[in-house]
Amino acid sequence: MRILIIGGTGLISTAITRLLVERGDDVTLYNRGRREARFPAGPKTIVGDRRDFPVFESQMHEAGMFDCVIDMICFEPEEARSLIRAFAGRIGHLIFCSTVDVYTKPAARYPIREDEPRRPDPAFSYAFQKAGCEELLLSANDEGRFPVTIIRPAATYGEGGNPVHTLGWSTTYLDRIRKGRPIIVHGDGNTLWSWCHVDDVAPAFANASGADASVYRGAFGRSYHVTGEEWMTWNRYYQGMAEAMGAPEPVLVHIPTDLLAKALPQQAHWCLVNFQFNNIYDNAAARADLGFRYTVPWLDGARRTIRWLDQSGAIEDCDSDPLVERVIQAWERFGAGMIEDLADLREVASRGRKVQDA
Repeated sequence: MRILIIGGTGLISTAITRLLVERGDDVTLYNRGRREARFPAGPKTIVGDRRDFPVFESQMHEAGMFDCVIDMICFEPEEARSLIRAFAGRIGHLIFCSTVDVYTKPAARYPIREDEPRRPDPAFSYAFQKAGCEELLLSANDEGRFPVTIIRPAATYGEGGNPVHTLGWSTTYLDRIRKGRPIIVHGDGNTLWSWCHVDDVAPAFANASGADASVYRGAFGRSYHVTGEEWMTWNRYYQGMAEAMGAPEPVLVHIPTDLLAKALPQQAHWCLVNFQFNNIYDNAAARADLGFRYTVPWLDGARRTIRWLDQSGAIEDCDSDPLVERVIQAWERFGAGMIEDLADLREVASRGRKVQDA
């Protein structure tokens, strides 16, 4: 098959590219050519900026026909409109990498299925824009412009990427865990989440592209989850990371999510709009239609990811970023002040208990 991947060198798209090359497909990548590839030679690369819509669309027409296009980096509706202009009537199938974040939060029930309401908070720009892309592409499918399949990963991790944490994607929190220093956890740390290794996510995309596209026609016009199946709390996530590194039990400092978001509106934004909610999903549709399987146990995947980060020298020295230390100190001062301010109420409550016990 002749397959175009828009992207191709990111965490998930690298794994997809490798699978397609191994399968013997004729693979072309479209990206800016700025990231070193982590797969064997073979794919052709068209260098360009898909945000330069006229040039991108012209390049795609010059590239000819494709059996399947996999778009890994469409984030905004204007990019989806450009996709439609570039490929309407010219491709056999479009696979769009969306996200589970398109759903209304909190969900009405769990695990979340693909037919749950998709009305993300506009303040969560990433999710809101992705939902807009989905609407445009599904409309293109319904109008016969090209068949569309939407795949919605959740928290994907693995060799080649940084595992997410409460305050973003830096790796200093791993160094803090190793050194026995406290780390920040949003809320009480008991929100349920799931992580899925890239080696389990990528095959769903490769299978959807179809060695024999007719096998996967049932996936046209449909959406699928490809997410982790070990639901765990954020507390357990950090404990597992410590275990994966052979580090001591982590010292977790729990800070209310809304307070974190006010104090650190940029760093804690994802906590407010996403991480504070349960994120657990039903993968049954992808299992049935795309051959999705959850095969990499989370702790094994965490060990592999840590090993890759160590070999790459990618775990940053936590002393280079004093932010966490400052936040923890401020929180401890706040807590100590609150305890002191409310000492009289504790005394009143204590006298009341003594009267009741008498």
